[in-house]
Amino acid sequence: MSAASTRAVVLLSGGMDSCVCAALAARDHEAAAVHVSYGQRTERRERQAFDGICDRLGIKRRLAVRNDALAAIGGSALTDSAVAVPEALNEIGSSVPVTYVPFRNAHFLAVAVSWAEVIGATRILIGAVEQDSSGYPDCRPAYYQAFNQVISTGTAAGNIEIETPLIGLRKAEIVRRGLELGAPFDLTWSCYVRQDRACGVCESCVLRLRAFAAAGADDPIPYSADARIHR
Repeated sequence: MSAASTRAVVLLSGGMDSCVCAALAARDHEAAAVHVSYGQRTERRERQAFDGICDRLGIKRRLAVRNDALAAIGGSALTDSAVAVPEALNEIGSSVPVTYVPFRNAHFLAVAVSWAEVIGATRILIGAVEQDSSGYPDCRPAYYQAFNQVISTGTAAGNIEIETPLIGLRKAEIVRRGLELGAPFDLTWSCYVRQDRACGVCESCVLRLRAFAAAGADDPIPYSADARIHR
C-alpha cells in the first residue's frame, strides 16, 4: 500500500482531540473509526458525536462497542454517579483527578488493536494529549511507547503501531490544527456532566473553552447560561 492508502483505525470518543485525529486519519489514510461506550455520564451524547463526525468526514467503516467492565469496576466520577464531577480548579493537571477512569485507554486500545488485526490496519491514532490536560497517567508518551512494545510482541503480524499526533501540542494548537483540517468541531462533545448544553465548569469544558479563546476562535457547541462567566 502507498502511504495514502494505508489503513488506520482512529479511536473516536467524539471529543475535540479525537475529532482532530479523525480528520488526520481521513486525510492521510483509509480510515476506520472505533468508539467505546463504557457507562460514562455522557455516553449517549458522545455516541451521537461519533456518528456525526464519521458522517461529516466520510468515514464509513465503523465499530461501536460496549465495555461494561469499567463501570462495574468504578473508581471514577465519570462512571460512578455517587462521585461528583468537580468544577475545574485553577491548577488543572497538578494531580490525578477523580475523573480519571483507571487504565481506561488500555481497554480502548485493546479493542482497536484487535480490530486492526482483523481489517489489516497498520496504524492506530489516538488523541492523547499530555500538555494542557487533566493529568491522566495514560496520556503520557512513555505509556504509548510501552504499549507499542506490547503490540509488537503480542500480535500475529506485529506491524501495528499507535500514533499520538497531538500528544505534545497545547490545546490551542490542537484547535488551530483542527480548523486547518476542517475538523467538525460543531459536532463534538467534551463535557463530562451534561448532554444537552455543555456545563462549562468541569475540567474538560474549561480546558476546551480556554483553548478556543487562546486560538482566537469561537467554540461552536452550546453551553449553559451559567458557563458564560467562565469563558
